[in-house]
Amino acid sequence: MNTLVKGTLFLTIAAIFSKVLGSVFRIPLQNIAGDEVLGIFSFVYPVYMVALILSVAGIPIAISKLISEARVDKNENRIWFIWNTARILAICFGLISFGFIYIFLDPIAYLLGGESTKFALFIVSLTLLVAPYMAVYRGYFQGYENMAPTAISQVMEQLIRVFCMLGIAYYLVIQQSPAEEIAGWMMIGSVIGAFASLIYLLLLFRRKNQIQTHHKSFTFSNFSSYSKNILRVSIPIAFGTITMAFMNVVDSLTVSFGLRQFGVEPAMISYEYGIYGRGLALVQITTVIASSIVVPLIPYIANKLKGNHKSEISRSLSSIFFYSQLISWPVAIGMAALIIPLNVSLFTDTYGSELIGLLVFSSIFTSLSILSTGILQAINEERKAAIYIFYGVGCKVLLNLLLIPFIGLYGAAVSTFIVYLGILILNLSFIRKQIHFSILIHKSLRIIGVSGITGIVLWFPTSQFAIESWDRLQASLYVIISAIIGLLIYLILVIIFRIMSSEEIYGFVQRIRSLTQTNNTNNGS
Repeated sequence: MNTLVKGTLFLTIAAIFSKVLGSVFRIPLQNIAGDEVLGIFSFVYPVYMVALILSVAGIPIAISKLISEARVDKNENRIWFIWNTARILAICFGLISFGFIYIFLDPIAYLLGGESTKFALFIVSLTLLVAPYMAVYRGYFQGYENMAPTAISQVMEQLIRVFCMLGIAYYLVIQQSPAEEIAGWMMIGSVIGAFASLIYLLLLFRRKNQIQTHHKSFTFSNFSSYSKNILRVSIPIAFGTITMAFMNVVDSLTVSFGLRQFGVEPAMISYEYGIYGRGLALVQITTVIASSIVVPLIPYIANKLKGNHKSEISRSLSSIFFYSQLISWPVAIGMAALIIPLNVSLFTDTYGSELIGLLVFSSIFTSLSILSTGILQAINEERKAAIYIFYGVGCKVLLNLLLIPFIGLYGAAVSTFIVYLGILILNLSFIRKQIHFSILIHKSLRIIGVSGITGIVLWFPTSQFAIESWDRLQASLYVIISAIIGLLIYLILVIIFRIMSSEEIYGFVQRIRSLTQTNNTNNGS
């Protein structure tokens, strides 16, 4: 396995860790500050994430690709022009994104959930002045096949962000501050995390700067020419990676309106959306867990595509979807079956359990659609992925506006389920036209059946207990014991129904361990 693939796997593990931390953090946030603060956070953060992704605009991947190509041609001057152009673009994107949110702060806040979201939205938007510039340095190191700085800076940024946000929230709760102030001031953690990551990358760049050039002038003509190349590569990547953030921002912008039509008092909207935010936290966790094993295979597809090894790509795609379903179905169904004790264990009460269970179940199609979007990017079909995402966003808007006024937050959950299923079908249909591969329908149906049986076995005893009267320790122990029992039942059924043999399960586990050891070795070297 070459250095680039090792580095990509290392970067993937760091990204997974960052995503897990960013998802899990919502649980202690709710425990510390309550559902109203979580609701304000859930309203505001998706809007910030969309602005961030668009302002970064795929710059790290774009300039890493362009620098790598220039290195192959041994053209140091071109690297210098790419580097300077990217820095200017990053500053411009950051200023434009921040300026847009600042100018339209009042109407955006009204759409989100009212005055309570305004302060938090302003504070978190300050991160846009730092993050795009930071992204340029990540792309520079990736262009030299050095993935460690990006991985380390991602983990550093997330750790500092989460620590600061929870610390500030805890202090302000003790001070009995209003929910909107807690949600606003804790967003400073995002600014501090991004700034700390930028400082780390700047210091590293000064030590390891590899750009050598004899050119001293940089004209507007140079900027115009190189910016077109960067944007041509980066914009499709940005839209191809924005799937979940776009869907969440649709909820942020339409749920408030829908709940007003449904009859929810304006003062209660943030609280109600906080309950929905519990489900979003669990969905993000399940999607990261489900995709963590198969995502490292995507760089492999990209490499094989260059060599036109379509038969190997076909086998890899079949394996990716098989293993993804092998993980996604039992995780989602098992969590849905245990949603009441999970709710007590993580969030202290059973409120909204049915809604959260529906969201968790929909994570199956969320995971698979995000995975299939990643595969479209791997086979150089970023534009097609972006088009399908826009179709999904349009459908999400319409379904939210139609359903939420009649069935409340269940409408948002149902529309999420439908939209991600639709994106998955579109993605798979197109991928199979480009590279034919077997979806293994018989095995997929057996996985669904076995997962369903496991879910019923877990749900039946759960339904017999008065879990709402339990404390968190009792609920946590029940969830842990049930999860272990469920895993054993699932593995036994997988073997009985010949989905996988015991030898294949052992080999799968060994491959996972091998990937982990490879990254640890690469990190140490």
